[in-house]
Amino acid sequence: MKHRLTIPVMMAALALGSVAACGGNPEPQGPTPEEIAAQARADSIAAAQRAEQERLAAERRAEQQRLEAERRAREEAARETAAARSILEEMINFDYDRSAIRPDAEQRLMRKLTVLRANPNARIRVAGHADERGSVEYNLALGQRRAEAAKDFLVGFGIDASRIETVSFGEDRPLVRASNEQAWAQNRRDEFTVIAGGDVLRNPGGN
Repeated sequence: MKHRLTIPVMMAALALGSVAACGGNPEPQGPTPEEIAAQARADSIAAAQRAEQERLAAERRAEQQRLEAERRAREEAARETAAARSILEEMINFDYDRSAIRPDAEQRLMRKLTVLRANPNARIRVAGHADERGSVEYNLALGQRRAEAAKDFLVGFGIDASRIETVSFGEDRPLVRASNEQAWAQNRRDEFTVIAGGDVLRNPGGN
Protein backbone atom coordinates (compact mmCIF):
# COMPACT_ATOMS: atom_id res chain seq x y z
CA MET A 1 0.00 0.00 0.00
CA LYS A 2 2.87 2.39 0.87
CA HIS A 3 4.69 1.72 -2.41
CA ARG A 4 1.63 2.58 -4.49
CA LEU A 5 1.36 6.01 -2.79
CA THR A 6 5.07 6.90 -3.11
CA ILE A 7 5.42 6.42 -6.86
CA PRO A 8 2.70 8.90 -7.86
CA VAL A 9 4.09 11.48 -5.41
CA MET A 10 7.60 11.14 -6.86
CA MET A 11 6.28 11.47 -10.40
CA ALA A 12 4.37 14.62 -9.46
CA ALA A 13 7.46 16.13 -7.89
CA LEU A 14 9.51 15.37 -11.00
CA ALA A 15 6.85 16.93 -13.16
CA LEU A 16 6.79 20.08 -11.07
CA GLY A 17 10.57 20.30 -11.13
CA SER A 18 10.59 19.91 -14.88
CA VAL A 19 8.03 22.71 -15.27
CA ALA A 20 10.03 25.01 -12.96
CA ALA A 21 13.22 24.32 -14.88
CA CYS A 22 11.64 25.03 -18.22
CA GLY A 23 9.60 28.18 -17.53
CA GLY A 24 10.38 29.64 -14.09
CA ASN A 25 13.97 31.08 -14.52
CA PRO A 26 15.02 31.42 -18.17
CA GLU A 27 18.75 31.91 -18.86
CA PRO A 28 19.73 35.60 -19.52
CA GLN A 29 20.37 36.56 -23.13
CA GLY A 30 22.80 39.23 -24.56
CA PRO A 31 21.68 42.44 -26.38
CA THR A 32 20.29 41.98 -29.80
CA PRO A 33 22.11 43.40 -32.87
CA GLU A 34 19.47 46.10 -33.08
CA GLU A 35 20.11 47.10 -29.45
CA ILE A 36 23.87 47.15 -30.04
CA ALA A 37 23.44 49.36 -33.10
CA ALA A 38 21.11 51.72 -31.22
CA GLN A 39 23.58 52.02 -28.36
CA ALA A 40 26.40 52.72 -30.81
CA ARG A 41 24.35 55.49 -32.41
CA ALA A 42 23.57 56.98 -29.02
CA ASP A 43 27.25 56.87 -28.03
CA SER A 44 28.23 58.48 -31.32
CA ILE A 45 25.68 61.29 -30.86
CA ALA A 46 26.85 61.89 -27.28
CA ALA A 47 30.48 62.01 -28.41
CA ALA A 48 29.60 64.47 -31.17
CA GLN A 49 27.72 66.65 -28.72
CA ARG A 50 30.68 66.65 -26.34
CA ALA A 51 33.04 67.52 -29.17
CA GLU A 52 30.77 70.38 -30.28
CA GLN A 53 30.56 71.71 -26.73
CA GLU A 54 34.35 71.57 -26.41
CA ARG A 55 34.73 73.32 -29.78
CA LEU A 56 32.35 76.09 -28.76
CA ALA A 57 34.09 76.47 -25.41
CA ALA A 58 37.46 76.73 -27.17
CA GLU A 59 36.05 79.36 -29.54
CA ARG A 60 34.69 81.35 -26.60
CA ARG A 61 38.08 81.21 -24.85
CA ALA A 62 39.86 82.28 -28.02
CA GLU A 63 37.41 85.16 -28.51
CA GLN A 64 37.83 86.27 -24.91
CA GLN A 65 41.61 86.16 -25.29
CA ARG A 66 41.39 88.16 -28.52
CA LEU A 67 39.16 90.80 -26.92
CA GLU A 68 41.44 91.00 -23.90
CA ALA A 69 44.49 91.42 -26.14
CA GLU A 70 42.72 94.17 -28.08
CA ARG A 71 41.73 95.90 -24.84
CA ARG A 72 45.29 95.82 -23.56
CA ALA A 73 46.58 97.11 -26.90
CA ARG A 74 44.09 99.99 -26.84
CA GLU A 75 45.03 100.89 -23.28
CA GLU A 76 48.73 100.78 -24.11
CA ALA A 77 48.18 102.93 -27.20
CA ALA A 78 46.15 105.41 -25.14
CA ARG A 79 48.90 105.60 -22.51
CA GLU A 80 51.55 106.08 -25.18
CA THR A 81 49.50 108.78 -26.91
CA ALA A 82 48.91 110.59 -23.62
CA ALA A 83 52.62 110.49 -22.79
CA ALA A 84 53.61 111.75 -26.24
CA ARG A 85 50.99 114.52 -26.12
CA SER A 86 52.22 115.56 -22.69
CA ILE A 87 55.73 115.96 -24.09
CA LEU A 88 54.54 117.93 -27.09
CA GLU A 89 52.41 120.25 -24.95
CA GLU A 90 54.98 120.92 -22.25
CA MET A 91 55.63 124.67 -21.90
CA ILE A 92 58.99 126.38 -22.01
CA ASN A 93 59.92 129.63 -20.23
CA PHE A 94 62.11 132.62 -21.03
CA ASP A 95 64.22 135.16 -19.21
CA TYR A 96 63.00 138.71 -18.84
CA ASP A 97 62.79 140.57 -22.15
CA ARG A 98 64.55 137.70 -23.94
CA SER A 99 63.54 135.24 -26.65
CA ALA A 100 66.67 133.07 -26.52
CA ILE A 101 66.11 129.39 -25.76
CA ARG A 102 67.35 128.58 -22.27
CA PRO A 103 69.13 125.29 -21.45
CA ASP A 104 66.11 123.91 -19.57
CA ALA A 105 63.85 124.83 -22.50
CA GLU A 106 66.31 123.23 -24.92
CA GLN A 107 65.98 119.90 -23.10
CA ARG A 108 62.20 120.05 -23.40
CA LEU A 109 62.40 120.96 -27.08
CA MET A 110 64.70 117.99 -27.70
CA ARG A 111 62.05 115.69 -26.22
CA LYS A 112 59.46 117.28 -28.50
CA LEU A 113 61.81 116.74 -31.41
CA THR A 114 61.94 113.00 -30.73
CA VAL A 115 58.15 112.73 -30.64
CA LEU A 116 57.69 114.86 -33.78
CA ARG A 117 60.16 112.69 -35.67
CA ALA A 118 58.27 109.55 -34.65
CA ASN A 119 54.91 111.05 -35.68
CA PRO A 120 55.31 112.70 -39.10
CA ASN A 121 51.59 113.51 -39.31
CA ALA A 122 51.58 115.50 -36.08
CA ARG A 123 51.40 119.29 -36.29
CA ILE A 124 51.70 121.77 -33.45
CA ARG A 125 51.00 125.42 -32.71
CA VAL A 126 53.42 127.49 -30.63
CA ALA A 127 51.90 130.44 -28.77
CA GLY A 128 54.30 133.04 -27.37
CA HIS A 129 53.47 134.97 -24.19
CA ALA A 130 54.99 137.84 -22.22
CA ASP A 131 54.55 139.23 -18.74
CA GLU A 132 52.65 142.45 -18.14
CA ARG A 133 55.62 144.79 -18.16
CA GLY A 134 56.09 146.80 -21.34
CA SER A 135 53.61 148.06 -23.90
CA VAL A 136 50.96 145.88 -25.48
CA GLU A 137 52.60 146.21 -28.89
CA TYR A 138 56.06 145.41 -27.57
CA ASN A 139 54.83 142.33 -25.73
CA LEU A 140 52.99 141.07 -28.80
CA ALA A 141 56.20 141.32 -30.78
CA LEU A 142 58.17 139.70 -27.96
CA GLY A 143 55.68 136.83 -27.76
CA GLN A 144 56.02 136.31 -31.51
CA ARG A 145 59.82 136.20 -31.27
CA ARG A 146 59.55 133.61 -28.52
CA ALA A 147 57.21 131.43 -30.58
CA GLU A 148 59.48 131.75 -33.62
CA ALA A 149 62.52 130.86 -31.51
CA ALA A 150 60.98 127.51 -30.55
CA LYS A 151 59.94 126.85 -34.13
CA ASP A 152 63.40 127.72 -35.46
CA PHE A 153 64.97 125.35 -32.95
CA LEU A 154 62.83 122.42 -34.10
CA VAL A 155 63.17 123.27 -37.79
CA GLY A 156 66.93 123.47 -37.31
CA PHE A 157 66.87 119.78 -36.36
CA GLY A 158 64.97 118.76 -39.46
CA ILE A 159 61.28 119.23 -38.63
CA ASP A 160 59.37 120.62 -41.62
CA ALA A 161 58.41 124.23 -40.97
CA SER A 162 54.90 123.58 -42.32
CA ARG A 163 54.22 121.36 -39.30
CA ILE A 164 54.62 124.24 -36.85
CA GLU A 165 52.34 127.27 -36.61
CA THR A 166 53.16 130.28 -34.45
CA VAL A 167 51.03 132.92 -32.79
CA SER A 168 51.55 135.57 -30.12
CA PHE A 169 49.20 136.58 -27.31
CA GLY A 170 51.63 139.00 -25.72
CA GLU A 171 50.53 139.85 -22.19
CA ASP A 172 46.82 139.14 -22.81
CA ARG A 173 46.69 135.61 -21.39
CA PRO A 174 48.73 135.44 -18.20
CA LEU A 175 49.14 132.01 -16.67
CA VAL A 176 49.32 133.57 -13.20
CA ARG A 177 47.41 136.77 -12.47
CA ALA A 178 49.77 138.53 -10.11
CA SER A 179 52.33 141.30 -10.27
CA ASN A 180 55.49 139.79 -8.82
CA GLU A 181 58.63 138.14 -10.13
CA GLN A 182 57.36 134.61 -9.52
CA ALA A 183 54.23 135.26 -11.58
CA TRP A 184 56.14 137.09 -14.31
CA ALA A 185 58.61 134.21 -14.61
CA GLN A 186 55.75 131.78 -15.28
CA ASN A 187 54.01 134.12 -17.72
CA ARG A 188 57.10 134.48 -19.93
CA ARG A 189 56.46 131.29 -21.85
CA ASP A 190 55.68 129.36 -25.02
CA GLU A 191 52.63 127.12 -24.98
CA PHE A 192 52.34 124.19 -27.40
CA THR A 193 49.13 122.67 -28.78
CA VAL A 194 48.77 119.58 -30.98
CA ILE A 195 46.57 120.70 -33.88
CA ALA A 196 46.73 117.61 -36.13
CA GLY A 197 47.69 113.95 -35.94
CA GLY A 198 47.23 113.76 -32.20
CA ASP A 199 44.67 110.95 -31.99
CA VAL A 200 47.34 108.26 -31.96
CA LEU A 201 50.91 109.23 -31.12
CA ARG A 202 54.00 107.10 -30.71
CA ASN A 203 56.28 107.85 -27.83
CA PRO A 204 59.73 106.51 -28.76
CA GLY A 205 61.20 107.85 -25.56
CA GLY A 206 59.00 105.52 -23.49
CA ASN A 207 58.26 108.07 -20.79
